[in-house]
Order: sequence, then C-alpha cells, then structure tokens
Amino acid sequence: MLQYIARRLLYMVPTLLIISVIAFAIIELPPGDYLTAYMANLAQTGTQASEDAIAALKRQYGLDKPVYLRYVHWVWRLLHGDMGMSFEWNRPVAELIWERLILTFVVSLFTTLFIWAVAFPIGIYSAVRQYSVGDYIFTGLSFIGLGIPNFLLALVLLWFAFSRWGVALTGLFSPQYMDAPWSMAKVLDMMKRIWIPVVILGTSGTAGLIRTMRANLLDELRKPYVITARAKGLPEMRLLFKYPVRIAINPFISTVGWTLPGLVSGATIVSVVLSLPLNGPLLLNALLNQDMYLAGSFIMLLSSLTVIGTLVSDILLAWVDPRIRYT
Repeated sequence: MLQYIARRLLYMVPTLLIISVIAFAIIELPPGDYLTAYMANLAQTGTQASEDAIAALKRQYGLDKPVYLRYVHWVWRLLHGDMGMSFEWNRPVAELIWERLILTFVVSLFTTLFIWAVAFPIGIYSAVRQYSVGDYIFTGLSFIGLGIPNFLLALVLLWFAFSRWGVALTGLFSPQYMDAPWSMAKVLDMMKRIWIPVVILGTSGTAGLIRTMRANLLDELRKPYVITARAKGLPEMRLLFKYPVRIAINPFISTVGWTLPGLVSGATIVSVVLSLPLNGPLLLNALLNQDMYLAGSFIMLLSSLTVIGTLVSDILLAWVDPRIRYT
C-alpha cells in the first residue's frame, strides 16, 4: 500500500503539469485578452483610453510578452506560493480566493453532510423494502430530483417565496448583516438561511446516491454469502451492516474525491441565481473577463484537490472493501 501511495504521488506531478498547460491554453484561446474586454466595457460607457494608457497597462500586466513566457512566469510564481495579481480586481489572487473560501467551505460541507444523511438510510430502506409503498415513493422522488436541474429548482423556490410571502431567499445573510463584522449574531443569521442553498444544491446528488445505493445493495443482498449468513442465524441488522452495506457503500467512498473541489468551487450557476458570495461566481466572472491569473489559479486549485481527493478515495476504498488490493 505504501508503494502504491508513493507511486501515485509521483504520478501527480506530471498530471498537474499537463493540467496547468491545458488550463492556461484554454484561458488564452478566446481572441484578445483582459485588456480587450476592459476596453470593450469602457466603450460601452462612452469612454476611450489613450494608446499610451493601453501600452502602460500591457506592460503592467505582462500582456506584451508571448503566451509561453506568461505561462512560465505564472507557474514559477505558483511554485513559490504566489498566485499573481487579478487584473480586474487589482488585488492578489490568493486574497480574493481565501476571503470567500470559508463561506464556500461551510455551504459545500453542509451540502455533503445533507446528501449522505438523507441518501444513505433511504437507499438502504428502498433496497430492504423493495417494491413497498415507501420504495415507490422514494423512487419517484429520486427521479424527480435527478430530472430537475438545481438552478431551475432555485428559480422556482425564489419565485414561489417572493410571490407568496414577499420574501427574498437570495444571499446567505440578512441585509443588516451583509457588511457587518463577524459575530455570533451573524453566524446564527447565516445558519437560519443556509438550509435553502444546502437543500437546493443537495437535491440531485441525494437522488443519484439513493438510486446507486439501492441498486448496489440489492445486488449484494442476492449473493450467496448473504444467504449463507442468514441461514446460519446471523441477526438481520448485523448481517445487513457488516457485509452487504459495507460493500454497497463503495460509491459513497469513491465520491470523496469530488467533495474536495466541490468544497472550494461551490455550484456556480446556483450561486449566481441565489446571489451567494461563494467562489463559483468569482471563477465564472474571471473566465468571462479573461482574468487569466485568477482563472488559472482557480482551475489549478480545483485540479489539485481533485487529484488529491481521488487518491484519498482509492485509499479509503482499499480500507473499506477487503476485495480491493493494490500491488
């Protein structure tokens, strides 16, 4: 196992290098650069910048250099812990990311816990009580949850709450706490409102894991080792959780690798719809404006967390499922 982990850690280096090249190339693919978008925005307001000002901005942001030199410069700074400056915000990229990271982490963590807490018991119940009334109800709700996009559900809830009660469900804080310093009152206010994005973001993930857990557990319950253990008189609950559930839970463990980047990025479209101050809208805006250092650093952060999360998932799977062995 130690050799496997060491080998995987070595593989991470060229993987992240290739990802960095692809990410930076994708950001540079659209015609123009940040200044092109900046000048277009100025033109819409009727303002025109002089040629000297444009040339000065190009020198300031290093946009007068070839793309490969900008890439090398960006990677070199990343290796030294410097993510560069954001063109649009004129602030360090690390500062922009970390100031929203706490809220993104809290929302995503609560969403993950919500998905596990709901999907795990319902999936077990649906498998053990196959074709019961409860199974049919949960199956129908699962299909609805999978079929409705999260952002559409957010729009429907926003419309319903505003038209019925005149309440705006956007944001994580009440107006009086939006710009207030952190305090216990602000934390409690956030906890009162956080359940809305948590439920919306967790709907499709919960529905998918319910179906997966039910299918895997049904497959395990029909295998000979379960029938043999039941014939030997092993109590049903102990039999259920000691053997088939332990194996059927593999999809929950394998998705841990997706949890880490999810804790950082947040659901971008839902965050935009609900006006959530998370990292997702910041990344979307950086991509639209070709803010390459901000967008590139974001993509590298998410890619690194995905690679690390995949490694964690593989190790947990080997620990949970004794059939999995790495050489």
